[in-house]
Amino acid sequence: MRVRDGMSPLVLTIGPAHTLRAASRLMAQRKVGAAVVHDGDAQGFGILTERDVLESVGHGENPDVEVVGDHLTRDVVFAEPDWSLDAAAAAMLRGGFRHLVVCGGGEVVGVLSMRDVVRCWSVAHVPV
Repeated sequence: MRVRDGMSPLVLTIGPAHTLRAASRLMAQRKVGAAVVHDGDAQGFGILTERDVLESVGHGENPDVEVVGDHLTRDVVFAEPDWSLDAAAAAMLRGGFRHLVVCGGGEVVGVLSMRDVVRCWSVAHVPV
């Protein structure tokens, strides 16, 4: 199986000026654990995960004041749709993260989560 088989093609994209509360609200509405952050003026793409929000709130920071740009991960690992799920899972394990931004033709085309990988592997191994 390939990354394209498991990725979600619906990508929540937000800007770095969103508050953590606004980002969390959008993530909850879309039922996703990560949002791709696009900063056209600066460093391109980043990713904000539910873990980033949790760490901020856990440190007592105000989600109505804190902005995404101060909490996102900028050193994003990008996957290609043709990668095997094994290669994607290995990259996640090596890097200690649970989401990969999937790019094809220079564009963001999806997000692959560890949950997506497990779902694909489970379906592939269910006896008929």
